[in-house]
Amino acid sequence: MTLSRISRRSLLTTGAAAGVLAASGLGLAAATPKAGGTLRAVLPGGRSSDTWDVRTHDSLFMMAACHGAVFDCLTEIGPDGALRGELAESWTASADARVWTFDLRKDVQFHNGKSFVAQDVLETFALHIGQNTSPVEPILRGVSELKAFGSHQVQFTLYAPNADFPYLLSDYHLVIYPAGYVELAMQNGIGTGLYKVEEFLPGQSLRARRVSNHYKGEKAGFFEALHCVNEIDPSARLNALLEGDAEVAGQIAPTHARQIATHKGLTLQNLAGNQHYSFAIGGALDAQQADAVRRAVKYGLDRPALVQSSLQGFGQVGWDTPIGPANPYFSDQSDLVTYDPERARSLLKNEGIERLSLAVSPQSMRDFAPVLEAFGTQMAQIGLRVEIAQDLSAASLHFSAGRATEDWAMSTYLAKGGMWNRAAWQDRKADELLSKARSEMDAQKREGLYGELQRLVQRDGSLVVPAFANHLQATTDKIGTPMTIGAHYALDNARFAERWWRA
Repeated sequence: MTLSRISRRSLLTTGAAAGVLAASGLGLAAATPKAGGTLRAVLPGGRSSDTWDVRTHDSLFMMAACHGAVFDCLTEIGPDGALRGELAESWTASADARVWTFDLRKDVQFHNGKSFVAQDVLETFALHIGQNTSPVEPILRGVSELKAFGSHQVQFTLYAPNADFPYLLSDYHLVIYPAGYVELAMQNGIGTGLYKVEEFLPGQSLRARRVSNHYKGEKAGFFEALHCVNEIDPSARLNALLEGDAEVAGQIAPTHARQIATHKGLTLQNLAGNQHYSFAIGGALDAQQADAVRRAVKYGLDRPALVQSSLQGFGQVGWDTPIGPANPYFSDQSDLVTYDPERARSLLKNEGIERLSLAVSPQSMRDFAPVLEAFGTQMAQIGLRVEIAQDLSAASLHFSAGRATEDWAMSTYLAKGGMWNRAAWQDRKADELLSKARSEMDAQKREGLYGELQRLVQRDGSLVVPAFANHLQATTDKIGTPMTIGAHYALDNARFAERWWRA
């Protein structure tokens, strides 16, 4: 299994942007896919409050159920990291990448029989553009106008050029709902995906059945039926595999990974991507205190030791930026982050800081206990006592999937108004660099701008990213997979239900 850095070649050529259709289908496969059978998967993250309103989704369970099975987006990221069309058949851009025109597929139906048309795109995006309750509002903030031309073409006009704009439309929050039935679709799960909902029990399970005569044909969606079960306990997910109650398990705990790797009949998928742990530091602290604590934490972290102790080595060191090793302009600035516990102690002593209140959700307490323990132990060694809370605090822990492009990552985690900018960090120079990089068409210049931005964020940003965690997931020998498994999100970019098959 391999992971390629995300390529822009399908979007940019000699300074002029152009999008080209890459039809849905398989990459190089290990075996010929077999159609039929039921896929049984056990996944974490489901909640009793879950609905098909994608604006509330932030877990693997609903990602896999929604954009990975029941619904579709305009574009999708393939297993190799390249962008390809889904509900969009093709796209083109103006020379400055400010106006993007998408031609839509004409042979698509929603599960209620309604034909897919441009108005569906307009009504769907109206849920997000200019709506602060949507997690993707920050990445769509650059859209000045969206309009339809006929029944199967839409055009986005941006305030400023964005060379990566089609990538943004693959976000799992941007699935397309049927116009006139949006609320009903959010209640019942009415999409254009390969699988139609038969039963959905929020926080418990999803049962769905393969759609006949789907526009993706026989190149995807090989299972006859899909049964996903929510399970928050990593040990219970492991046992479901061992006892034959499931063929696929997501988010395997590092402590279980080596057991699976040596177990006959089970396969461990260990894939590096942009998934990371981050501590957002700011919150209740004033600006001077926040700066001192951030710097002290960064100096006080023995990052290789944390990766080894909390991830059992299934990951790599992070350098305090959400831009990860799978991003094409990732800059390994390890020399800028020095392990210097004495300097960390001095910074804290000068500010008279001895405690750090860290907000951690009950789910994170359970899922990421080894990371919390390692972090707390290392902080104690520099004289900083970490106190766990669940409310507004000086810092907070997050486990993030990362994003496919540098602009996407920064806009989400550190830009003003970003949904996951938990410390409300703002920096005028960072905003300027992000804007310039997003608009720059020359690849070499873009690389330089993103490199400068990463150096700034590593030095002054509110995020402490000590580790990138590999995707750990497992299958039984009853499951067949392509040679290349997507690692943008877990479980083949959360699309395992349409890309894998029964062996």
